Amino acid sequence: MSDYMNGTGIQYHLHIKKGDVGRYVILPGDPKRVPLIAKYLDDAKLIADSREYVTYTGYLDGEMVSVTSTGIGGPSASIAMEELYKCGADTFIRMGTCGGIALPVIGGDVVIATGAVRMEGTSREYAPIEFPAVADFDVALALRTAAKKLGLRHHMGVVQCKDSFYGQHDPDIMPVSYELKNKWEAWKRLGVLASEMESAALFTVAARLGARCGSEFFVVGNQEREALGMDNPKLHDTTNAIRVAIEGVRELIKLDKE
Repeated sequence: MSDYMNGTGIQYHLHIKKGDVGRYVILPGDPKRVPLIAKYLDDAKLIADSREYVTYTGYLDGEMVSVTSTGIGGPSASIAMEELYKCGADTFIRMGTCGGIALPVIGGDVVIATGAVRMEGTSREYAPIEFPAVADFDVALALRTAAKKLGLRHHMGVVQCKDSFYGQHDPDIMPVSYELKNKWEAWKRLGVLASEMESAALFTVAARLGARCGSEFFVVGNQEREALGMDNPKLHDTTNAIRVAIEGVRELIKLDKE
């Protein structure tokens, strides 16, 4: 690959280098969430701010831990993981928001992904579609343990990943509405918990790199509950999902030390 940074060792998109980040990285989508997460770390400092990628690094239980925003969707998330991995990171927790699909998933809940439906394009440039996008077992278990310790209502299972936010929320206006609606019905029948936009790409990239990756989400609302006239609270405070990510990293640090 061409060196676009002229031998400086600085990554082209994230503007980070080896030594800037820890092996554990929390990956929110929104750059504005990065300093909110970094507040839970000791001695956290801004490392880089480039494009949609904002990176802070601090310490948790004596271990270097970083937080990097990825923007929205698989392409930018995969770039972040690739460049973080080149700088020494090998354990990733995607933290963000999702919309519920399964009826028991209610706004304010936390969803922990065990796997992801690859209804997006990025992962197809890493692996054949037959290859499953699955979370690392230890990371997923650490996130479940964290949610339990925090006493939070949570669900664990498969999520769906897509590239079009509005294709999900307004499929009837799309020329491929027949495909979007039929596949959505399939996800419902298969018990898919929620819909989001990054996990399938991140799980697949992690498999290629030999890295560990898991993901967990704050449920904003559930369009299926709304369609049925059921109670459907719509919430936006992601603090609980942040706490799960932080406690999940603590669990992984403890596991790795053992």
